[in-house]
Amino acid sequence: MEVRRASITAVGHYVPEKILTNADLEKMVDTNDEWIRTRTGIRERHILKKGATSDLAVKAVQQVLTNRGITAEEIELIIVATITPDMMLPATACVVQEKIGASKAWGFDLNAACSGFLYAVSVGARFIETGVHSKVIVIGADKMSSITDYTDRNTCVLFGDAAGVVLLEPTDEKDYGIIDQCMYSDGAGGAFLNIKGGGSLNPPTHETIDKKLHYVFQDGKSVFKSAVVCMADVSEEIMKRNHLKGRDIAWLVPHQANLRIIEATAQRMGIDSSKVMINIDRYGNTTAATIPLCLSEWWQAGKLKRGQNIVLAAFGAGYTWGSMLLKWSLVNPEKP
Repeated sequence: MEVRRASITAVGHYVPEKILTNADLEKMVDTNDEWIRTRTGIRERHILKKGATSDLAVKAVQQVLTNRGITAEEIELIIVATITPDMMLPATACVVQEKIGASKAWGFDLNAACSGFLYAVSVGARFIETGVHSKVIVIGADKMSSITDYTDRNTCVLFGDAAGVVLLEPTDEKDYGIIDQCMYSDGAGGAFLNIKGGGSLNPPTHETIDKKLHYVFQDGKSVFKSAVVCMADVSEEIMKRNHLKGRDIAWLVPHQANLRIIEATAQRMGIDSSKVMINIDRYGNTTAATIPLCLSEWWQAGKLKRGQNIVLAAFGAGYTWGSMLLKWSLVNPEKP
């Protein structure tokens, strides 16, 4: 029996209004604008002052529902990729479900850090392909400011808050939608990028708080070296598996962690920089939100065309990494 294919039929995103610039960070820690820009490519990031990850997600979901012209009651499944859930329980997916009024949907959270959105799309697509569901909302959202130590110059310059959302539905067009994927993980990388406090290993205590174990820890050099290799390798792999060359790819949509990692990935794929989605300069690393945020912005700008081959690629804590090949089917938004 032929498996039906999942396709992205709507996109949306939300970033909070508050902007934290490199100049602002210069007043908080021992850093400067040139150091941040040359090492990461980041100029500014957006910060949610009040609210939680679900608040970011809800605004992005509402945009998707409007763009698709459907109601929340039509949604059947909600998957939230996040490392900053509103609470340990219930799942943020349940919080979002209640807030948007998706009374007929069920949902769950997925934690794969910066690869979370790719993992979540992969899972959501299976529900479409097997015929279990026909409308699946996949959310990548993180309030990274809630787990960032703003006295740590090595990490506080990196992260921002945002949400990006896609709607997955089945497509009758055989050559469109999610074509292929490559997903990996390596638990040995956990030592270099983690949050040690808050789980069953180190439950919250005065000691864990004093030691700042509830903030993101990153061994920057180790993570950078692994990310450069893994993101480039997995992006090249998916191209070879599908007999594609750089000229065949319309867009590379990379996780926005570091501009140098993005450039290395594009170079390996033989893709010109003009075909790479980059917004890290304006938003920083928004973890699970980076890829859908790019897709939504580029779609709203009318830059995504039906029939284009698009490669998504990410690397995150775990280590986790992966790539996905799409044949874009969503038409451009109507211009007023």
